Amino acid sequence: QVQLVESGGGLVQAGGSLRLSCAASGTIFSINAMGWYRQAPGKQRELVAGIISGGRTNYADSVKGRFTVSRDNAKRAVYLQMNSLKPEDTAVYYCNAKIAVVTSTRVSEGDYWGQGTQVTVSS
Repeated sequence: QVQLVESGGGLVQAGGSLRLSCAASGTIFSINAMGWYRQAPGKQRELVAGIISGGRTNYADSVKGRFTVSRDNAKRAVYLQMNSLKPEDTAVYYCNAKIAVVTSTRVSEGDYWGQGTQVTVSS
């Protein structure tokens, strides 16, 4: 089975930094897009940053210039460096990956999620 395990959340003051990590494990054929989403209380889950296997990235407008997404294909990992954090960045952050696995008959791609990690930014 495929799992995504996150780490790195916590409490930080406004203006501070945090680094989130997420590693995939299991019987994996390939990992395509990886990224980070977040969900604040009472709000819908939103894309924060994404990165495809070739390295191209995309960001939500609200985090451009402050957050950086990166990945290590050898480690099957994706990272989110968050700088200049603001109280409005407070949310549960989820790792997401489009992962292909080999079944008995074919290669099948699915959408996988981490368990979520809390990021709290105090003012």
